[in-house]
Amino acid sequence: MLDFLTPEFWEVASYVVTVVALPLGIGVFIFEQRRERQNEEEELYQRLSDEYAEFSKILLENADLGLLTQAVNKKELSPEEYERKSILFDILISLFERAYILVYEDKMKEQTKRLWASWDDYIRFWCAREDFQAALPGLLKGEDPDFGAYMRRVVESQKVPGT
Repeated sequence: MLDFLTPEFWEVASYVVTVVALPLGIGVFIFEQRRERQNEEEELYQRLSDEYAEFSKILLENADLGLLTQAVNKKELSPEEYERKSILFDILISLFERAYILVYEDKMKEQTKRLWASWDDYIRFWCAREDFQAALPGLLKGEDPDFGAYMRRVVESQKVPGT
């Protein structure tokens, strides 16, 4: 019969904990931390996506400005239309900056790359528009410098050579 009060038993038990249970506990802790971090990243991405969906609804309410068409609306805007368009661009740049700050990294893991790819698509869509490009310098005043540099690089990549 095992005697739980002997020093030998407790010595063997401490070895078992040191060799088996402690590393297992650390491994489980690390795994749970990674899973929690991934869930937080996905939740963050979902919140940002929901904000872009809300922005799209606002665009729909302002469809007369033609901001969702690839061809830039060449009609002359009234002062009220110009003001609405400026406000929409300001909302959009704030949303892009938030996504950039919260998601973008210079060296991204695969999961982060997947999350950033759709934001990069949205940014490239808007940066291809001449009216957005024209408004961008004013929109970037006071924004995060790294974000501003990123946006300028995207705009440069959207320009057709020779224009």
